[in-house]
Formats: sequence, C-alpha cells, structure tokens
Amino acid sequence: MIHPSAIIEPGAQLGKNVKVGPWTYIGNDVVIGDDCIIESHVVIKGPSEIGSGNHIFQFASVGEACQDKKYNNEPTKLIIGNNNVIRESATIHRGTIQDEGITKIGSNNLFMAYTHVAHDCIVGDNCILANNASLAGHVHVGNWAILAGNSGIHQFCHIGDHAFVGMYSGVNKDVPPFVTTIGTPARTVAINTEGMKRRGFESDEVMATRRAYKTLYRKGLTVEEALIQMADDINNYPAVKTFAEFVKNSERGVVR
Repeated sequence: MIHPSAIIEPGAQLGKNVKVGPWTYIGNDVVIGDDCIIESHVVIKGPSEIGSGNHIFQFASVGEACQDKKYNNEPTKLIIGNNNVIRESATIHRGTIQDEGITKIGSNNLFMAYTHVAHDCIVGDNCILANNASLAGHVHVGNWAILAGNSGIHQFCHIGDHAFVGMYSGVNKDVPPFVTTIGTPARTVAINTEGMKRRGFESDEVMATRRAYKTLYRKGLTVEEALIQMADDINNYPAVKTFAEFVKNSERGVVR
C-alpha cells in the first residue's frame, strides 16, 4: 500500500508488498526489496539498494549525499541488506570515491533513533546502534557489535565482532572483538562475557578469551609479546584467534 501523498520518482523500483506512508519521498535510482515498511516523512535517495523486510521509521534520511566536503556529487552508492530496523531520524549516507564508493549495511541490524552512519562505513550483521550512536566516515563494524547510547566512533576505526562500546564512549582507535569499552577517550574494561554466552560460546572458549584479554591488557606487554604468549590459545580456540588476528592487523592500533 502506497499512501497517495507519497512521492515516488519514476526511476524508483519497489518490490512486492512494500508499504509507503504519507509524505515520504523515494528518489530515482532507489531499489527497495519485498515486504519493506517505509513509514511517513521518510526520505530515501539513491543510488541505493535496500533489501527485503526492512522497516524504516518516520523522519529517517537514507541514501542522502554525504557531508564530506570532498564529495562532488559523484554517483556513489548505499547498499542495505535484509530485516533491518531503522528508527526515527536516523541518517545513513552514501559513499565517496575516496574509498570504494559504497556504504554497506548488512542484515538484522537495529539503528535506534538519531543514529548516524557516515559515508563509506561498513556495518555487519546483527548489530545494535543505540540512540545517538554515531559512526564517522570509513568506519567498519563487525557482526553482533553493540554501540551504546551517545557513543562516537572516529573515522577509519574498526569495531570487532561481539564488541560492546559503552555509553558515551569516544573511540579513536580500533576496538578488538569481544572487548567492552567505556569513557572518552575510550578505554577497555573487560571482555563482553555476557554477550559471548548469549551467542552460544562455550565456557572454556569464554575463559580462553578472557585470558587473552588479560595477557594483552593487564601484563604490561607489547602487542608482539602478548601475541606470543597467546599462541597456545590461538591454536585451540577460534575466538582467541579472531581476537589475536584483529589486534595484529590493526592499522590504527587498538584501544588500550
């Protein structure tokens, strides 16, 4: 059902069973998959590809040109997966040619009210961005990450799988998988033990990840020394291997 007051440009493509509320605008070069719900007063611009089963709430702005001053109206893109919830007044911008030209959102994510995803960000699956959480340009967020309310991520930072970025965290370096942060600038406080249990990690793997965390953050070692000490657990536990590889490959350095 499409409300008669909605404006849908001729170049837009809507799938089956898409509902569009009053006073919503959907521009050219927008593709929306089946079973999406677009509430009232939403603005969606393109080029944007939006998958199936997404629910976009009122006053959200999706696929708008980015705020980077280098952007010069190049035909960059936004790609969104399936079954995402984008709440009131959230903003998600297209990419820039200074990167790959694409902002990409996975599936089953929740973007609460007033969240912001800037140009060239990549967000995985099953993430939660709580109210007012903001991603600057070129930020990568892994799967199952949680960004609490009013947290902010500096451009080019990476957030690992299952990380928990605490409320009001100001992140200016990479956050390894499974790690919890708090404060500005962000500092680490623990492994996201509860999150790991909820996601089905066995207790021995949780304990091994806690050991890896303590080795890196509590023993006064360099990163290289800590990785050497983790060797056995890296070989025996996939979670520790994920943690260690992220730390090893970090270009900005990890939050410590």
